[in-house]
Amino acid sequence: MPYLYRAPGPQAHPVPKDARITHSSGQSFEQMRQECLQRGTLFEDADFPASNSSLFYSERPQIPFVWKRPGEIVKNPEFILGGATRTDICQGELGDCWLLAAIASLTLNQKALARVIPQDQSFGPGYAGIFHFQFWQHSEWLDVVIDDRLPTFRDRLVFLHSADHNEFWSALLEKAYAKLNGSYEALKGGSAIEAMEDFTGGVAETFQTKEAPENFYEILEKALKRGSLLGCFIDVSFRGQRIELIRIRNPWGQVEWNGSWSDSSPEWRSVGPAEQKRLCHTALDDGEFWMAFKDFKAHFDKVEICNLTPDALEEDAIHKWEVTVHQGSWVRGSTAGGCRNFLDTFWTNPQIKLSLTEKDEGQEECSFLVALMQKDRRKLKRFGANVLTIGYAIYECPDKDEHLNKDFFRYHASRARSKTFINLREVSDRFKLPPGEYILIPSTFEPHQEADFCLRIFSEKKAITRDMDGNVDIDLPEPPKPTPPDQETEEEQRFRALFEQVAGEDMEVTAEELEYVLNAVLQKKKDIKFKKLSLISCKNIISLMDTSGNGKLEFDEFKVFWDKLKQWINLFLRFDADKSGTMSTYELRTALKAAGFQLSSHLLQLIVLRYADEELQLDFDDFLNCLVRLENASRVFQALSTKNKEFIHLNINEFIHLTMNI
Repeated sequence: MPYLYRAPGPQAHPVPKDARITHSSGQSFEQMRQECLQRGTLFEDADFPASNSSLFYSERPQIPFVWKRPGEIVKNPEFILGGATRTDICQGELGDCWLLAAIASLTLNQKALARVIPQDQSFGPGYAGIFHFQFWQHSEWLDVVIDDRLPTFRDRLVFLHSADHNEFWSALLEKAYAKLNGSYEALKGGSAIEAMEDFTGGVAETFQTKEAPENFYEILEKALKRGSLLGCFIDVSFRGQRIELIRIRNPWGQVEWNGSWSDSSPEWRSVGPAEQKRLCHTALDDGEFWMAFKDFKAHFDKVEICNLTPDALEEDAIHKWEVTVHQGSWVRGSTAGGCRNFLDTFWTNPQIKLSLTEKDEGQEECSFLVALMQKDRRKLKRFGANVLTIGYAIYECPDKDEHLNKDFFRYHASRARSKTFINLREVSDRFKLPPGEYILIPSTFEPHQEADFCLRIFSEKKAITRDMDGNVDIDLPEPPKPTPPDQETEEEQRFRALFEQVAGEDMEVTAEELEYVLNAVLQKKKDIKFKKLSLISCKNIISLMDTSGNGKLEFDEFKVFWDKLKQWINLFLRFDADKSGTMSTYELRTALKAAGFQLSSHLLQLIVLRYADEELQLDFDDFLNCLVRLENASRVFQALSTKNKEFIHLNINEFIHLTMNI
């Protein structure tokens, strides 16, 4: 990794801000440390035990690991010895050089370093075998507590360690990061920018060196001046010319560049001793070397920068950025619609309304940056989850203030979109659009793929965002009054005869009798395919329509329900496009809206999980049961809230969630 040369000397460490406690005990680091000191015991972390489960999830260790505390490995362990520096980081037997590169960059930003590694811990007074580190995750800081038992073999650390065997901050930091992600094995393979973001909460930006702008060197230099996690780039005077050099550290600690400006190359003979000392030039085989910038661009493919703020590196101005954050989910069958290539499901993805109200200073457009991050994929590797291919599209918003349907995307192109759909943890891009209202749609490339995501929107001027899938009140009409007997249609008269035959003298039917009546009637309808209605559906129907409260259904109540049932049958037929007798769950949102229910995405996801089959289909009985229970819950909510407005403290979606037990 490239890095910046900094003059040595002490620097004041800022006090870390509050971070959320993550330990299962609910106690803070300090509470647990004091408890251990009072008991005279060393802390043992039950959340991340000293066992194989914390090491690997897909294999068994090939050598016998022994977990030891630093005091059992060396006589005088030190947490940080002479300051945390890039040379404290040596790779062990784990393929996490990407993490080592990020840690090396972290040591060059003292403010960021002090946030990740709180300065209130050591092996001196107050030592209790407990340490803690702070990481940024999905727009919040987490405090990760660990014990100091580390995996060893023959009294040597197996994984990340310091060049000085008495120093342990880097090994403990790696353990805390492994705990955050579920295991050491979860750290195999990755990109340095991922850990850089977790160390700073910054915004990733990637440059392809072969396609980089002409002022790429200045861009990198500016990034360093703004505290970005990257490296140092210095102009060196050589034979009367200005030479652009870059210093790079291979996180493996070995294998170096051997061309121009390498450790022992002849170019250094023309650089005076004082200048060589200022540049810390040595001829050691330590993985650290210099290159001419033109050679760097020729041999390296990509540069990753973690900006602590989204300020554009192409500009000189420093801005104060506004940020809004949306946490969401792609759920199979309801909100995992895939990209625009899959028109039938794309519209079901989460939709976020973005209102750009103010132009940039002296400009006609609004600048903003969109960063879409899929959450916890590294932690879920043990369960077979891979990093998904993700991206997003931005559309100009029409006048209507609602979730956009399939037809909109059939006839409208996007105004902007991510450069590519790619299988990275985060995709981020900068945009400039005229003031106005837009709809931002984050998605996976393929439909039906599930993940949680965090969407960050940075804007130079305040932007207003709103989730278009939020809670919307449901306005149900009053049930229609039954038709008088002398005005009944021929169909209703046939129903009455069948109803009387089943019900008997009291003209009321039980759930079992209603099941017989409905199935007898519906089986004669040739335009709908369905299995027999279930008894539970009929019990729910009686619960909805039984105004007398006796658990039975009178004929007038049945007639009111039959009118409603005919509407629901027509709805089902409309969305059973292939006449298979089933409806796709992706069409459920529109079908429910047509029936009077505009539900939140969360509630819709729960309904899909409860009523859909493995092929993401609902048959008519499932659809009917869902509608009946939704309407029943909605009417109860309206009745209660009308009688006593202070009695109901939930919104309609929350109430339905509780009463439907989903």
